[in-house]
Amino acid sequence: MLMTSAQRVWMTRRAYIGLQAELARLQVEARPELPDDARAERIRRIEHLLAHAVIDQDPPDDGVAEPGMVLTVRYDDTGATETFLLGIRGAEAADIEVYSPHSPLGAALVGARPGEKRNFTKDGRRLCVSLLAAEPYSSAVL
Repeated sequence: MLMTSAQRVWMTRRAYIGLQAELARLQVEARPELPDDARAERIRRIEHLLAHAVIDQDPPDDGVAEPGMVLTVRYDDTGATETFLLGIRGAEAADIEVYSPHSPLGAALVGARPGEKRNFTKDGRRLCVSLLAAEPYSSAVL
């Protein structure tokens, strides 16, 4: 089966191993803090992520914002900057903040190039950010 880029899920090897361990725990132990439906849904989610994982493969170093890239943005209303990994929130044990490509900010930035402005809504407020830089995670953390 050919996997499209929309199905592929970029993650670090550390996140992949962590998800494998979490899946193994969920499959063998009862977790009173998770109702059976929530547990089953988490198992399905992890299985999907692992089945579509792309590990040890950086996205191209072309400056385009996509999963696996460390993005630096400027919030245009305040001038504040933020650097974060566009990846799997809750799975990545990165030393920097992680935003999902499905989050409002992440979704707005996917496909952006440095210098482009993008709008997104957070807590009912419309915000504008400018992408300052995008580089592969492995390059950014070295």
